Amino acid sequence: MPRSVFITGTDTGIGKTRTSVALLRALAARGIRAVGMKPVASGCEWQDGRWSNEDARALIAASTPPPAYAQCNPYALRDAVAPHLAAAAENVDIALPPLQAAYAQLAANADCIVVEGAGGWAVPLGPQLMQADIPRALRLPVILVVGLRLGCINHALLSAQAIRADGCELLGWIGNAIDPDQPLQSDNVATLRERLAAPCLGLLPHGLDSSSGDALDAAVATLTATA
Repeated sequence: MPRSVFITGTDTGIGKTRTSVALLRALAARGIRAVGMKPVASGCEWQDGRWSNEDARALIAASTPPPAYAQCNPYALRDAVAPHLAAAAENVDIALPPLQAAYAQLAANADCIVVEGAGGWAVPLGPQLMQADIPRALRLPVILVVGLRLGCINHALLSAQAIRADGCELLGWIGNAIDPDQPLQSDNVATLRERLAAPCLGLLPHGLDSSSGDALDAAVATLTATA
């Protein structure tokens, strides 16, 4: 069976959802039942009688088979702020057991779960809960999405250091070209390849039409090879 994975990023808004969707599509193209999960999402709209998050809906649309919304996104929080603040505003206590139960339900009907985190790595979810507790509880390796822009080397190295310090396995990293005009982008990527003690599992070029195809072959190979 393919290995499930937790997707985190060097910051918020650097392409975790785009990367997760691309990975789900790449896995499905190889006949693998791959389902997306967004355990905690802040920034939701009221749709069909419930709070609903755009990123979670994108994961559901790319999943094979598409899961129920409540399984994909157990905690859908209204305000587009840090998750622990959004939860506090609604008197919601984010806890691991509901996330573990939802993950188990997804895993019963899928070969691989792509779990997308919220924001960057060091995100609080509550007074005693950090985002790192999710991949630890679910025993998931981590893929780091690096937003390729000015400052990405520092952000990537610090994030990789934090992931390992939190006791998680850094399976590899994926570069997402969020800034098409980044100076010396290829040199930045070369530095990341040299300095990050984890393999590059793909590079997603800038543009809406590049979120599928062969860009993540190495990521798919890694997940299937470690089965």
